[in-house]
Amino acid sequence: MERTADRAREIWEQFKHFYEEMYFAPYRRTMLKEIQNEEDVFKLLAFSEMLGLPNPVSYYTMELTPFMLEEFHEWHQRMGMEKSPLDGFKCC
Repeated sequence: MERTADRAREIWEQFKHFYEEMYFAPYRRTMLKEIQNEEDVFKLLAFSEMLGLPNPVSYYTMELTPFMLEEFHEWHQRMGMEKSPLDGFKCC
């Protein structure tokens, strides 16, 4: 009896997983693209002082710069800049 209940629970979990994947699959790419767009805007805001744009919150964004430099190369290429726009930071 216990085996039957475990098997039914396993089948239910597989069905639930299949249903969730079928429902979210069309939206997954859209959600990832939107997340990437939000991250790009945030990085632009954080690096704006280095790019020559006035930034009213530069004190707070400077604290985040070391964490964001790891992804800087991918970001500036995605934004259409072939070479690094920062004079003091060469990543290419």
